[in-house]
Order: sequence, then C-alpha cells, then structure tokens
Amino acid sequence: MEKTEKINSLKVAEKQVDRAAARLHLDPGVAEKIKQTRRELTVHLPVKMDDGSIKMFTGYRIQHNTTRGPAKGGIRYHPDVDLDEVKALAMWMTWKCAVVNIPFGGAKGGVQCDPRSMSLHELENMTRRYIWEIAFMIGPDQDIPAPDVHTNPQVMAWIMDTYSTIKGYSVPGVVTGKPLELGGSLGRMEATGKGVFTVAGEAARHLNMSINGARVVIQGCGNVGGTAAQYFDRAGAKVIGISDYQGGIYNPKGLNVAEALNCRNQYSCFITRKGPGWEEITNQELLQLDCDILVPAAIENQITDKNAPRIKAKLIVEGANGPTIPEADDILKDRGILIVPDILANAGGVTVSYFEWVQNLQELLWNEEEISDRLIRIMKKSFAEVWQLSQKEKIDMRTAALMLGIGRVAEATRLRGIYP
Repeated sequence: MEKTEKINSLKVAEKQVDRAAARLHLDPGVAEKIKQTRRELTVHLPVKMDDGSIKMFTGYRIQHNTTRGPAKGGIRYHPDVDLDEVKALAMWMTWKCAVVNIPFGGAKGGVQCDPRSMSLHELENMTRRYIWEIAFMIGPDQDIPAPDVHTNPQVMAWIMDTYSTIKGYSVPGVVTGKPLELGGSLGRMEATGKGVFTVAGEAARHLNMSINGARVVIQGCGNVGGTAAQYFDRAGAKVIGISDYQGGIYNPKGLNVAEALNCRNQYSCFITRKGPGWEEITNQELLQLDCDILVPAAIENQITDKNAPRIKAKLIVEGANGPTIPEADDILKDRGILIVPDILANAGGVTVSYFEWVQNLQELLWNEEEISDRLIRIMKKSFAEVWQLSQKEKIDMRTAALMLGIGRVAEATRLRGIYP
C-alpha cells in the first residue's frame, strides 16, 4: 500500500495529544513528558545475503512509555520505516493499551528493508542480528515485541530463539504472536480483525445500522483486513471492495470473500486473475466507494484532507494505525461520519497478546472459547467507555479515546511522581 503523500506520522500523533491534553487541562509539564519517548535506539545491521555479499540495514526500537507496565509493540519490516514513524507508532501503542486498560506501555520496532525481495534465509539472518543488537532492552518484564507489517509467527519464533540463546534458557514470554508450538496463544492471529469487527458492530448499533446487508469496503487484506472481511462476510454483510498495496477489486453486488482472498494468497495479487464481476480499482478509488462501512486496514496517512470530502461511508472503523490525519478528522466530523479510532478499533491484537504473555508467565493454557469471550468482553467494554465519554463531552470518538487513554497514563504519571 503506497502512501499518497509524505506525511510525518509523529507530527500527526503529537497534534492528537495536544488536542486531548487541552480538553483534559493537563499540566503542561506532564503533557510534554508523556509526549516524549522514554528510550529510542537506532542500530545498523550487517547481514550476509544469499549471494555472499554483506548488506547494511537500519533498525529501530522505541519505548515510548512504561509508566503503566512493560513496553509492548510490534516489529515491522518495510522500506518506508524511519525513526519518526516508529516513534509515532510507539506513542499510539501507549494510548491503545491504556484505552483497553491492560498493564502495558507503548513500544514499536522496525527495520528499513523490502522483505518481498528477500529470501527466508536472509530474513532470518536480519532478524537474528536485529534482536542481538536490541536484546539488552527487551524481555518479558521490560519490552515485549509482537508481529506487525510483514512480520509473522515465524519471525517471532526467530526472535524468541535468539533471545533465549543469549540468556541461556528458554524465554517464551519475550515475544507474543509466536507459533502455538512455542507458547503462542490460540486466537492471536485473528484477534485484531475480530476486534475490528466487534467494535464495528457496536458502532453500527448506535447508528441503527444492521451489519447484515451492510456494504463494507476494506483497504488491506492481511492479518487485519482479511480477517475482518471474513467476519463481516459471515455476519451477512456485503464486502464490495478490498485491496492490497498494488490495488484492489470492486463488485457493487458483493464479492465472494473466500474466493478473493484465496486468489490473493495464490497469486500474491488480486488483479492477476479476475473473478466474476470483479472490477479493478486503485486504493484511492476504493476509499471513495459508496458504502456503509469503510475499514482502512493498511498503513498510516491514507485518509487526508484531499480525499476526506469524497469519502461516502457512514462509518469508518480504523484497522490500521494512524490511517486518518487530523485535518481529515475535522472534515469527516463536519460531514457527520462516525470514526471508531485506531487506538480502540485495532486493540484486539494487543489484548490477546496480553493474554499470551500472561499464559507464558504463569504457564497456563486457555482454550479458544475462553480467549474469544475475554477479547469480546474487553472490546465491548472499551467501546462503551469511549462512546459514553464522547456523548458526555460532545466530542468525536477519537478525541474521547485519546482523552481516556492519555488521562490514564497522566494519572499513573502523577501517582508515581518524578524521580528523584
């Protein structure tokens, strides 16, 4: 998914904090403290490639805030990864964990690379070198990585093995999103998409909209978008558009979701082979389709002040991190379009990551039904808290979610105090 323009995600995240802090009447010093990262590390990784050459990669690990607990956040592999992007993502993780009220702070990591052009062996070499460089600052009690863009359970397995080798004993709790055989949790892979679907249902209920028959458009078809598409489809919604980074497909009568996703998985592209009634569409065109529910589930900065006036959805549920810039928020709010913000909508992943971490530390094994029930209960409760605050304060859902999350972090900061 290519960004339509270069927007600094950190400035977006900071602007969001400023808006919420003003509403909360936070002490300026506290507001400045919680905007700043606790620790940030840049590493340069020499990696031996398959042809015998040595290639240098740049990696980052950011711990934004650990006031409420250990840092938690994914690791992404992408050509556009840079320091400001990772700092913004770490900040959003802090608020996300606080919104769903789990005892984590925010972190994020990434390596600037093109994983689609690398072999599995090269990715393993790069991953292990990256973890070797950041091992001193991660661990089950201080910072727990997880999957993100272009990382998966196999990458998490390499991380766990590298860290465990350094420590001299097995440490499954160092990372979440692992394969089940290494202490991963049931329900983790579909958790974010399931959470997106759950809060979409709650929001639709408040709009007197039925999910059954609703026209849904999803930007992104990976772990979040693809899973959400399947849940919407099973609930009777019509998924009329879906895309990947190269573009997407559209059918106003509704797509066969299973067929579309199978085609994408088989050919690595929706548009290589068209199914019946499929119309090829760009990502910008997809965002502007006439629909009831729009789920941006790709990367940040997709909905801007340029395309917000042309968005036709009644409800936007953010599966991606930071897909909407503040200027677009203002336009969509004025147009009466409800947005369920990322720090609430896509918190299902970190919630089940928390479950996995707890199971690892306590050597427990919860069944899938128990995990699903816990996830749905937390997502519905968190949605209700944000909705009630938005109604009470007469503000949009993003500001309400930020006020809830930032307020909890600010109160924890006040209680702990400044040392020395």
